[in-house]
Amino acid sequence: MSAQRRGLALFVHQLEETLIALFLGLMTLITFANVIARFVFNSNILWALELTVFLFAWLVLLGASYAIKTHAHLGVDAIINMLSPARRRMVGLFSAGCCIVFALLLLKGAYDYWAVFADLPPTSGRWFPTGFDLKARSQSFYEVQDVPMVGALRFLEDLINYGDAYEKLPKVVPYLVIPVSMLLMVMRFVQAALQIARGESDRLVASHEVEDELEAMRADAAKDGGQG
Repeated sequence: MSAQRRGLALFVHQLEETLIALFLGLMTLITFANVIARFVFNSNILWALELTVFLFAWLVLLGASYAIKTHAHLGVDAIINMLSPARRRMVGLFSAGCCIVFALLLLKGAYDYWAVFADLPPTSGRWFPTGFDLKARSQSFYEVQDVPMVGALRFLEDLINYGDAYEKLPKVVPYLVIPVSMLLMVMRFVQAALQIARGESDRLVASHEVEDELEAMRADAAKDGGQG
């Protein structure tokens, strides 16, 4: 890998980690501020709960694709470990292929759900895209319940809402994470498949948090027993 590609990969990796940490931090701050407002000032931040839900959705959906890239998803590999390296690789490629197909189906559904809020045509076809449904009714005027409109996003009024003003945040903004996260998931599964094909890995998941914790507990017990 060239230095330029390594630098880009490092930037994307740091960006993902920063966004995930930012969403988690904002959720904590908003929830804490709302608690203070309620119990100290007998007031309420009306949009706090809804915004926290949106941030949690962004955190989970983006975190899911990030966990694929870092092999952080938990998996059962007792049977895989019994196979030879060649068969382990074949099983890994088959699993990656199934996950790519599944992620593509999710991507289609995610785009179709979000597109009407962005004044875009959803795809036609039940399972795989066969074109665009140009007769679909636009829902770009739909707004969230409580989160107020942000001034920096006023350009959306002319872009997708035919000049009509938004009082609340349009749904197209928070729901954008759905197709974006599904697209990232497809890319991560493709990357995982390429890693298996190149022999850099032999499975989709490689997280063994439970085993690591048990091993640490055994080491601590043995240490305490030796000192006793």
